[in-house]
Amino acid sequence: MMVVDTKTKRCLYLQLVCLLLSTLKGEGFYMGITYVQNAVAKGAVCLDGSPPAYHLDKGFGTGINNWLVQIEGGGWCNNVTTCLVRKNTRLGSSKQMVKQLAFSGILHKEETFNPDFYNWNRVKVRYCDGSSFTGDVEAVNPATNLHFRGARIWTAVIEDLLEKGMKTAKNALLSGCSAGGLTSILHCDGFRALLPTTTKVKCLSDAGYFINAKDVSGVEHIRAYYNDVITTHNDNGCTLWAGVSEEFTCFLYFQAQSKYVFLSTIFGTKYPDATFYTQCSLRFMAD
Repeated sequence: MMVVDTKTKRCLYLQLVCLLLSTLKGEGFYMGITYVQNAVAKGAVCLDGSPPAYHLDKGFGTGINNWLVQIEGGGWCNNVTTCLVRKNTRLGSSKQMVKQLAFSGILHKEETFNPDFYNWNRVKVRYCDGSSFTGDVEAVNPATNLHFRGARIWTAVIEDLLEKGMKTAKNALLSGCSAGGLTSILHCDGFRALLPTTTKVKCLSDAGYFINAKDVSGVEHIRAYYNDVITTHNDNGCTLWAGVSEEFTCFLYFQAQSKYVFLSTIFGTKYPDATFYTQCSLRFMAD
């Protein structure tokens, strides 16, 4: 009889769990991209100056007046150098985004895989500003052509969705993973304010809460990192509306009055000099 050691058993168990999660996710379907072209005139553009974008699958039946808006994750850029790295990728340019995006998990259209939201209007907002949609720098350096306009993108995309029918929503859920999860917290009250008072609004942050603590080397890395993000993207209204004295706390301590939920299905992690993001839960969030 073959004897299997404990380490091998654990490995086999994890493989089985991953297999089960993949079946829960279900095979996704693809939705075309929508560019918010009129946002360009408002200065609401990605890092490279291209228009913001999202993918929408319209609701039906009992879910026709319900909306699920999911914000894409992807970390942040905290200085010109790191933002230039993102500029020519999907995280900095809608020109680099795929035209068809798989909708699975919480965005799936089949009740079997997504019993709660399958017939809602389901939206995936693409992330291309590097600041969790908080930045607003008017000037553009001609040497880099970097645009720090995350806050404007947020407003332009939500206004476009309101015109697409979200202004009559009965229920609305703002969600996101990692940097998108942080977005769902930071913009929770603003999202609530743009919808009718009769709309039931909730926000879900999946792996979007990052702890203000020293890293394994004893360095307060997350504090310095967030300070740089806020400074680079000129989120100068942050301390005012958040009621805090230091910039970094805007991304760590939240004053949202609307209902929101923290969820860490799989934890996003932050390391010095590098960022490693694990895949968000297949069951709750979709890429």
